[in-house]
Amino acid sequence: MAVWFRIPLWQRVIAALVLGIIVGRLWGPGAESIKIIGDVFVAFIKMLVVPLIFFSLVSGVASIGDLRKLGSVGWRALLLFVVTGQVAVWLGLLLGSVFMPGAGLDTSAIPMGTVPEANETTWRQMLLGMVPQSPVQVMADVNVLPLIIFSLLLGVGILMAKEEGEPVLKIFDSGSVVMQKVTMVVMELTPFGVFALMAWVAGTLGFGALAALGKLVFLNYLGCLLIILVMYSALIKFVAKLPVIDFFRGIVDAIAVSYSTASSNATLPVTLRCAERNLGISNSVASFVISLGATINMNGTAMYLGLATLFGAQIFGVDLSWGDYFMIALLGTLGAVGAAGIPGAGLIMMALVFGAVGVPLETIAFVAGVDRIMDMMRTTTNVTGDAAVATAVASLTGEIDREEMISADDV
Repeated sequence: MAVWFRIPLWQRVIAALVLGIIVGRLWGPGAESIKIIGDVFVAFIKMLVVPLIFFSLVSGVASIGDLRKLGSVGWRALLLFVVTGQVAVWLGLLLGSVFMPGAGLDTSAIPMGTVPEANETTWRQMLLGMVPQSPVQVMADVNVLPLIIFSLLLGVGILMAKEEGEPVLKIFDSGSVVMQKVTMVVMELTPFGVFALMAWVAGTLGFGALAALGKLVFLNYLGCLLIILVMYSALIKFVAKLPVIDFFRGIVDAIAVSYSTASSNATLPVTLRCAERNLGISNSVASFVISLGATINMNGTAMYLGLATLFGAQIFGVDLSWGDYFMIALLGTLGAVGAAGIPGAGLIMMALVFGAVGVPLETIAFVAGVDRIMDMMRTTTNVTGDAAVATAVASLTGEIDREEMISADDV
């Protein structure tokens, strides 16, 4: 048992992925008999959605510390987080619409549940539905959008209460940490769930499903690379007015750690060190923007949520309206905000976006096996975005030492 836990989780997941494909191909349709293991894993993921979003969002908003900090530094950082997040999720929707990774996949061989009706909710109903008439009922119904609104308002209320709100803030900070630990426990089930799900997919659907997954992985990496090389480079060159090459040299350590750990939180100390020592960002700006970004700036995750939602809609033949697209864009951004900076968090956030636009949650079963491979690149995108926004904000506010951009030989 000790040997099992000494192996990094991502290596166990990859091994389970390969083994599941082999077993599924050898076993054939009979592999569906072990699908229950994967179903249990997906059920655990569904269980985490409401408490993880609630505690993480409230804690993340309240971590700003003081509403007055949403001044020259705060509003710029938040604006860049929102704008880049929207660009990212629409990029995911564009890639999914153009390349259609889930189109043409025959799922008739296995029972996959009923395909829900297309969402015909009007914009007025959608707007009214965002207001949580009963937070408790919203949580019980797993109605995530009004839950997010309530969580944001509660976080702002804690900030406004100042000293009197600190006891409540400690509760939510502790709750956020506890839920991250619970999530890590559930993530330990990933190898078993991945093995069962991939054996089921490979045995029942064959190479068609595997090819679709390969296309999804490719598009995930393509989208992340476009965000990093185009959007972040433009942010550094045109907003921060700094050399793009020097920026990437300065954060190479954070990029390496983020890709290997798939955790924004685990990479946070390295990102802060790179920002201050290599990029010359002041300690106050680096600590505020990057720490906040590690919680709410998840552009790689936002892009993936848009892409994965279209992947599921194409698999099950769900027709999405323009209203659904805007709902995906909104929830993709807000869901990325609520995603904890730990491995596998994006997988959990998928449930909230899928449910809002009628995409069956069985889609999670398809992507769970390869999620870790994609999560590594998404995390790298998220961490690079934190550093890019911090650099841009520091440059705009004069909180950066431009001469401290060090050469590659000193990294």
